Amino acid sequence: MRASNHLIGLLNFLTFLLSAVILGGGIWLSSRANNTDCLKFLQWPLIVIGAAIMVVSLAGFAGACYRNTFLMWLYLFAMFFIIAALVGFIIFAYAVTDKGSGRPVMNKGYLEYYLRDYSGWLKDRVVDDDYWANIRSCLRDSKVCSRMGRSFNGVPESFEMFSMRKLSPIQSGCCKPPTDCGFVYVNETLWNIEGGTVGLGTDTDCPRWSNDQQQLCYQCDSCKAGVLDSLKKSWRKVSVINIVVLILLVIFYVIGCAAFRNNKRIDNDEPYGEARMTKAQPSRIQL
Repeated sequence: MRASNHLIGLLNFLTFLLSAVILGGGIWLSSRANNTDCLKFLQWPLIVIGAAIMVVSLAGFAGACYRNTFLMWLYLFAMFFIIAALVGFIIFAYAVTDKGSGRPVMNKGYLEYYLRDYSGWLKDRVVDDDYWANIRSCLRDSKVCSRMGRSFNGVPESFEMFSMRKLSPIQSGCCKPPTDCGFVYVNETLWNIEGGTVGLGTDTDCPRWSNDQQQLCYQCDSCKAGVLDSLKKSWRKVSVINIVVLILLVIFYVIGCAAFRNNKRIDNDEPYGEARMTKAQPSRIQL
């Protein structure tokens, strides 16, 4: 019995460590929000869940080690809702990032991104004028486009070399014009607009492109699509970790329920393994 409670204490200590993993995922999303993805509200549910697991696991650790029934009851009650919240967050993360991906382009190493390929709540948030104004400002301040420049032995990157690059979704959508526009390459973020005739009549992003390094394609739908795809990849990476943590939390929760029943039995002075049924004695038959 004592060994059982020590085991639960150890498991809650491991749960405490798992909460640090969830917090780490939230902090990573926060760093991405400040430097790359630029959507700054998505990380907070994960940080709150991680902090809640950290606090509750401490209560479970104390309850198991000191056989405090109240703390164990509080731990199980709170952990049930935390697990439910984590399940809801994982489902939500997959639901809002379910649709949309980049399209391959012939003879190009990068993908092109189209806003019409995406839908749902996350898209509505990104395309909202107020949100997009903040995202656009964040992208400009992050200098993600100015860092695209490459040179080899002092010679700027050629168009052929640029075409084979594996650009990030934001670099492809925000830092260059869509390939359909047919603009003539000068460097990574400078294109000759006068040479473009292919997609000017069909792609609404073509007239939105600007060689002004503070504007580029930040007003383009392709830029919004690139942000959505970058968010999708970030959330999917964190969700994989969250699923593993969720499975471990459920296992620890089930064992915690067994420890809670163990503590209640001790409080009620019930001997371990007490038989609850007695064998019926045969009645004597009188002749």
